[in-house]
Amino acid sequence: MLEKQQYAPMFRAFNQNNEMVSLADYAGENNIVLYFYPKDDTPGCTIEANDFTRLADDFAALDTVVIGVSKDSCASHADFISKYGLKLNLLADSSGALCESYGVWREREKNGIKSMAILRSTFIIDKAGVLAEVCYGVNHEGHAEAVLALVKQMVNPEPATEELPGQEQPE
Repeated sequence: MLEKQQYAPMFRAFNQNNEMVSLADYAGENNIVLYFYPKDDTPGCTIEANDFTRLADDFAALDTVVIGVSKDSCASHADFISKYGLKLNLLADSSGALCESYGVWREREKNGIKSMAILRSTFIIDKAGVLAEVCYGVNHEGHAEAVLALVKQMVNPEPATEELPGQEQPE
């Protein structure tokens, strides 16, 4: 599993428009919210994508792009975006290499049957390509808002309020 303060694994994949998108495209320019989700146009994944879309302007104001990743095809992503008016890039990881490099391709058990699936996870990558936050196994409900709060904290950290010895605090 990846951890905070590691360099993010390099990624290159095609988006919904069959355009290559890579981590290097954003180096020094933008923070990235890279979120992995199981499947296009399923209830939880649709809620999550709509929530990220609703907050797209807030993320953009923080120099942050939101990129979703699943194993669906570029055509499936294009249909998903069109159907819901989504405002984000969706990468097609049809080979599973990107899921493997981020440690989100996991065995799961559903109704007594074991299978492999994407563990819903989110990674916040700073402009230097370092993992600022690593969140495995997230719940889609309220997730976009929680991620936005983490990005805000990363971009505008709260000043330390500890009282230094001999220093008076203003009243």
